[in-house]
This record gives sequence, C-alpha cells and structure tokens, in this order.
Amino acid sequence: MSQASKLALIKEMIDSAESNLRSAKAMINELTGSSSKSIYAKMAEELPSSDDSGDSFIEGVFDGQKMLGNDKKEYPIPANYASKSKLIAGDILKLTIKEDGTFLYKQIGPAERNRVIGTLTFEDGQYKVIANAKAYNVLLASVTYFKAEIGDKITLVIPAIEESDWGTIENVLPKDTDISGM
Repeated sequence: MSQASKLALIKEMIDSAESNLRSAKAMINELTGSSSKSIYAKMAEELPSSDDSGDSFIEGVFDGQKMLGNDKKEYPIPANYASKSKLIAGDILKLTIKEDGTFLYKQIGPAERNRVIGTLTFEDGQYKVIANAKAYNVLLASVTYFKAEIGDKITLVIPAIEESDWGTIENVLPKDTDISGM
C-alpha cells in the first residue's frame, strides 16, 4: 500500500471516529435529557436583554463565526472585525443597531484564552490550523491579514474553558523560528 493511500485511509478512519463520537454525544444528551444547544447559545440566553425603552442593543456570544444574541437570533460578524479584534468563541459582544441600520459591535467580555502553536492547512474549502492533534477552523480574513501561507507555523488563540472548532490567528511565526524548544 502506498504512502498516499495509507494517509487517505488514516484520514477516513479519523473522520469516521469523529462522526461516531458526535453521534455518541448526541445519544448521551438524548438519554440524559441534556439540551443539544451549544454552550455558546446557552451563554447568550443568560445575558441581560435590552428593555423596551427604545434602546437598540443586543448582547450575545461569539461562536467562532457569528454572534448568538440573547434574543435567540444569529447576527453576522464582519470577518475583518473578528480577525483584527482576535475574537474567539465565548467572547461576549454588544451589538448596537443605529437608526440608519448600521451594526456596531463591541467586545464587552473576553473569554479566557489559551495559545497553541500549529500548522496552517487548507482542506474541504476551509483554512485550518492543526495543533494538539486537532484541526481548528480559522477565518480567511485572518489568513489574508497576516499573509499566512499553507505550512506556516501559527500562534493560535483558542477558548480555555470550552472545546471549539474555531480559533483565531494571533501571529505567523517567522519561517526560521525553531519551536521545538518552546
């Protein structure tokens, strides 16, 4: 068996194992009566809601791509804002909707963060950083902002308290950096 076919088989086995784990978790949640809502959706529902006095703001939780509002709606986050602000899943945001329809986001509660070093890859139409044997999705805006290339070593910021499929690029390490001693 060639090395390429062995790698393809390993990838297929990992994908199958991940699918089985997701199914097992869903069955456990079903049997224990746990909600299938993400931790971020639950966090968003616990945030205070605006009153009916005409205030046009909504608080929510960033899930890696969008804001889950305390009104149980989803709000798009501009990728360049998420990238430059280095938002991670679990960050608390406040959205102000101005009279002219402009959306203004502000981070009001950063989530606890961890940093890991990984390698930038591209698969299934998505940039990812492989770190600690896990693939974290990263925004295209972050990749282009940092001028990162596939194979670059990346410092990735991830949530400390909850597993997430998303991370944010903090830095691209110079190509001649030796991280084996770090």
